[in-house]
Amino acid sequence: MTGRPSVLFVCARNAGKSQLAAGLMAQLAGDAVAVASAGTAPREALNEQAVRSLAELGIDISGERPKPVTDQLVGNADVVVVLGREARVDPVPGTRSVTWDVDEPSARGIEGMARMRLVRDDIANRVRALATELGVEQHPA
Repeated sequence: MTGRPSVLFVCARNAGKSQLAAGLMAQLAGDAVAVASAGTAPREALNEQAVRSLAELGIDISGERPKPVTDQLVGNADVVVVLGREARVDPVPGTRSVTWDVDEPSARGIEGMARMRLVRDDIANRVRALATELGVEQHPA
């Protein structure tokens, strides 16, 4: 990796988890990291609870839209982070791929905004660790 690292966050629908991760990384790293997100089966719109959970931290992703994973997005990334168990991305030579088995509070009966805040906070911890690993100076949220 030379220059500014690029990270692609992928989940199945690109409506929640990957959008959370991208918003959190963009806030944390600023222009130090090129950030993108995509989905293997994108929805029409963002998950409103995901949007609200980031708004609680002062992060506005309301202008984002779910988009499909493309070979170009994957090929342009230094790191591809797959969030959750539903999405799959074929590895590309020269691109590091990692999978985050993100907390799923609904498996414990936690729903609504309480669920989304737990998911957001789990992803935020992982994003901070990735930013540190990439050697990025972090900006507090």
